[in-house]
Amino acid sequence: MFAPSLSRPAVFAMGALSLAFASGAYGACMGPGAPSNTQTKCLTAVQIPGAPLRSYDISFVNPDRAEYYLADRSNASIDIIDTRTLTFKRFLGKGQFVGAVLNGTAVNNDVSGPDGVVTHGRWLYAGDGDSTLKVFDLNAPNASALKETKDTHRTSDGPERTRVDEMDLTTDGELLLAVNNAATPPFATLFAANSDRSFSSVREIGRITIDPKAFPVAPGIEQPAWDPKTRRFYVSVPVLGADGGLMVIDPATIHGDTSLGAFNPATNTGVLQLSDCGPNGATVGPHDNLLLGCTPANNPTNDSTLVINATTKHYTHVNGIVGSDEVWWNKGDRRYYTGSNRNCKTAPPCPTAAQQQAVLGVIDATSVLIETIPQSSGSHSVAADSERNLIFVPQSAPVRVVGAGGDTTTVGEQICGSTNGCVAVYVHHVDRDRDRDDDEHEHGDHDR
Repeated sequence: MFAPSLSRPAVFAMGALSLAFASGAYGACMGPGAPSNTQTKCLTAVQIPGAPLRSYDISFVNPDRAEYYLADRSNASIDIIDTRTLTFKRFLGKGQFVGAVLNGTAVNNDVSGPDGVVTHGRWLYAGDGDSTLKVFDLNAPNASALKETKDTHRTSDGPERTRVDEMDLTTDGELLLAVNNAATPPFATLFAANSDRSFSSVREIGRITIDPKAFPVAPGIEQPAWDPKTRRFYVSVPVLGADGGLMVIDPATIHGDTSLGAFNPATNTGVLQLSDCGPNGATVGPHDNLLLGCTPANNPTNDSTLVINATTKHYTHVNGIVGSDEVWWNKGDRRYYTGSNRNCKTAPPCPTAAQQQAVLGVIDATSVLIETIPQSSGSHSVAADSERNLIFVPQSAPVRVVGAGGDTTTVGEQICGSTNGCVAVYVHHVDRDRDRDDDEHEHGDHDR
């Protein structure tokens, strides 16, 4: 695990800011999204060339390659940012994704793409809006980077093709689980992936659904997370009966089509019903804990975030933060980050859009909320570089520029220093905050 010194983040911050000013992002990191009293500081804003950011989805960081990846539907591409220099690097697959598909004046998320994105080594996997999984070689030039396209659609699914959405890989990169959340019924596909091989040979192992005899058909499944300790995939289920659920998948048991019934504690597999949580996001943190991004978009009464142990299934709720989509555990600073586009700005619960606002949530390893930082409306994607303790949050362009789906506040514009949207970069100076916590503890102010 990388443990940065005090001097490294400070020097890095000045270099990154100089780059930002040189590239024309003067005036970035202003306004409510760049408060001076938070531990998580707005460092700079990386401008994305091309179309303004109206529609984007999941993001991912590969710290070994020092690269950040954003599923950018506005430019029909994967946007790559260099996490060392904090500069835009290139579009990957531009024009090879379906892009933002409109339903009238609004973007239809169910058929737009790219959507989910993950990487291992040289291989990047991205879901598209036409039920396909695309496999890219990051070591290849743009013109030849797309190596395979895998179709998850079957004739029995009917004529409609919907997106391959969020996904995750096993630690060794050998297995990939991708979800088709907008299909009827929704399903996950387990693939044999490329790991560290120099050639692409992705193949489908099996399809996983929720048994309709055990549960009503779930209207979507969301972010999966791989837990190396239990060797299970955990997949958020937004709505499952009265509340949400969690699919627990043992990939060793998947051979062809598999239907999951009620959770079986003896095998640690099946579909677990949750308490007061309709989740979208899922990430594995310390002590074998899973943080789930509960949201009133799925259950109007949800007013907190859930942390549940993958082994014991004991759980606790984190108050003060709700409404998350993508969530991320950063082992570099031992904090969870949440892309919470529906957090409560009034006293919870907050079932209506007028009662909600988008924030970046920051939660420590003990499941205590540290802070929330305002973001552009609709901001729901987050990823962190664990080697550099940088947190990346895409910002929507203003609604007056892009129309429906754009930022209805001025927060994103002030963070970006532009009206095109951007990727905001936050930094957490780990040693400074540890020193502060130690000082508070010595004075008796930090005991809980």
